[in-house]
Amino acid sequence: MTEAERAIVPQGIEELEIIGVRHGSFGTSAGGDTSGFGGLVEPIVMPAPARRPFGGWFDEISDELELSLQAAGLPATDAIEKVVIYRDEITYHVRREHLIAFATVLRDEPGLRFEMCLGVNGVHYPGETGRELHAVYHFLSITHNRRIRLEVSVPEGDAVIPSLYAVYPTCDWHERETWDFFGIVFDGHPALTRIMMPDDWPGHPQRKDYPLGGIPVEYKGGTIPPPDQRRSYN
Repeated sequence: MTEAERAIVPQGIEELEIIGVRHGSFGTSAGGDTSGFGGLVEPIVMPAPARRPFGGWFDEISDELELSLQAAGLPATDAIEKVVIYRDEITYHVRREHLIAFATVLRDEPGLRFEMCLGVNGVHYPGETGRELHAVYHFLSITHNRRIRLEVSVPEGDAVIPSLYAVYPTCDWHERETWDFFGIVFDGHPALTRIMMPDDWPGHPQRKDYPLGGIPVEYKGGTIPPPDQRRSYN
């Protein structure tokens, strides 16, 4: 980040990890900005890792996780990259090679009992070198009435993550959608095919480097051109 870009960082943001700067409303660099916010400049930030004690039940489940992973022959320091607490929510950043073992412990350990995986979605951070694509999972424990988030990060050039279908079958369509829109390959999924876009659709349209374009849409006789053919405010 340049000194000029650092100057726009709001006071107090030093507690977060700055991974880039967004220019314009959507961060697009190709074509004209049609949002009217082409002059907007703001930092792209990620919450910094949390330190113990986390507080409340966050420490309880973290202790339980460490003991359970250790009993399974997987030290927590090998499985977990970092723990983030932000806006009263806890996120475990897990290394992809340990994802299945981690999720199995979440499901089966009586002190955890996260019976439900509510799905997975993708996020694309082009400026986070080597960690551009993130898969984000949300888990619910009905037994203990708790929710946690799990996140796995992979590079664009090796966007492969083990499928959780065998552990949580509800991930089936969610993994297909994340593959469809972000191009993350879920290794071991029984039928990883597109679920929203046509089978022959080129690319993955929710990546931030996907070309800003589209097809004309007609609605009750009125035609709306593709975004890149609309009026530009630059």
